Amino acid sequence: MIKQYLLVTKPGIIFGNLVSVIGGFFLASKGSLDFPLFLATITGVSLVIASGCAFNNYIDQDIDGLMERTRNRVLVKGLISPKTTLIYAAILGIAGFGLLWLMTNPLATALAFMGFVVYVGLYSLWLKRTSVYGTLIGSLSGAAPPVIGYCAVSNRFDIAAFLLLLIFSLWQMPHSYAIAIFRFKDYQSASIPVLPVKYGISVTKNHILRYILAFAVATLMLTLSGYAGYTYFIVAALIGIGWTAMAFAGFKAVDDRIWAKKLFIFSIVAITLLSVMMSVDFTTPNPAQFLTFLG
Repeated sequence: MIKQYLLVTKPGIIFGNLVSVIGGFFLASKGSLDFPLFLATITGVSLVIASGCAFNNYIDQDIDGLMERTRNRVLVKGLISPKTTLIYAAILGIAGFGLLWLMTNPLATALAFMGFVVYVGLYSLWLKRTSVYGTLIGSLSGAAPPVIGYCAVSNRFDIAAFLLLLIFSLWQMPHSYAIAIFRFKDYQSASIPVLPVKYGISVTKNHILRYILAFAVATLMLTLSGYAGYTYFIVAALIGIGWTAMAFAGFKAVDDRIWAKKLFIFSIVAITLLSVMMSVDFTTPNPAQFLTFLG
């Protein structure tokens, strides 16, 4: 039974988001560790994400039964009742927001609430089923965790916080579009109006390329703005070049499904590496030295 309650919170999503929370936290703390704050931040964010995912499972149980990859989810199989899921999700959310409010600061808590409302309210309840822009709006919730981690330490929404929001929002788009391509039949069966289903895969490939190019530029801005070091810059540049090359390869792909799956896997590796690098390479570069480095 414990396993079912764990599965309804989508632990894979929680873990993936925790990596970005840690990246934002250590980018702001610059090597120092306030362990109680760190523990409260990652625990609070984990509980909020778990709550959002449980609510999402409740909301999506009808369409989950129509898709191959989700038809074995806990609610679809009736392993947990819908009413129990709602109560469980509410308890997780109250615990998560309460912990963030008591142990971090109002800004970090407000950002967590923003991400929660976007994911559960705007995305899950409304736009996912009705608009091709659901992915775009939903990307804001996916970008919230690293900003929460950063603001838990800094207690301010500055250029670095904005860049984190921009980087992770832009990353979400090709990442999600890749899923929609290699899971095309699932989305089509459930009548979910994602871009590949509504406008075709060729149009989606163009959007993927544009978002990756914008993402690549945004990642470099962390160093250019003086928030991350040279090693981060090099890794970010290589990731941008590699992901862009993969996007271009998509225009000549023989099997779009295989190409999209590779793009999706690379996206996970890319964002994990970036999160790690911003955690460890937080040296503030001197502008004059940086220009010399580039030269």
